[in-house]
Amino acid sequence: MKFYNSVGPNPRVVKLFMAEKGIEIAEVSVDLRGGENRRAPYNVDVNPAGQTPALELDDGSFVCEVTAICEYLDERFPEPTLIGSTPEERAKTRMWTRRVDLKICEPLTNGFRFAEGLPLFESRLRCLPEAADGLKATAQDGIKWLDAQIAGREFIAGDAFSLADIMLFAFLDFGATVGQPIDPAFTNIVRWYERMKSRPSVNAH
Repeated sequence: MKFYNSVGPNPRVVKLFMAEKGIEIAEVSVDLRGGENRRAPYNVDVNPAGQTPALELDDGSFVCEVTAICEYLDERFPEPTLIGSTPEERAKTRMWTRRVDLKICEPLTNGFRFAEGLPLFESRLRCLPEAADGLKATAQDGIKWLDAQIAGREFIAGDAFSLADIMLFAFLDFGATVGQPIDPAFTNIVRWYERMKSRPSVNAH
């Protein structure tokens, strides 16, 4: 297998996922800032959506999209699972991962693309600068909602560390570098974030 890596929170999710599971895969570096992901051969042979990361399988086919890559790796390397060992556990992890993605990661990322990241992205995709402030506020609304949901528990999806924690951490950590820090008033999220920062996988990647 080969892992097509670049800067950004999406590839970092997979890197953290692999680190937590002790998986090592050969890497191919993709120059995201230089637009390598938006031109051939990458957007023809690897990922027609022109996004990173991507995972090349042993048969030469490709799996793209962060959650799909992580779920594939969890099935290929089942111990320790970061998705769940039972249908119920997997459903709960997928539910919370989806909530984190829709309520926080997507608006946070687009808020960045349409504001601080506009010089990089305006020639690559449809950007709506007038929506940036609203998207950033929407991400904060999502964090506020999640802050109340995780009161009294250690991890996002319940009792076990999972993909939901990894995804949220990668994007909140990115947000802190692009003008979208965590509001200190969200005390449950702040405590969770500090615990996440102490994990060996985070310090390695």
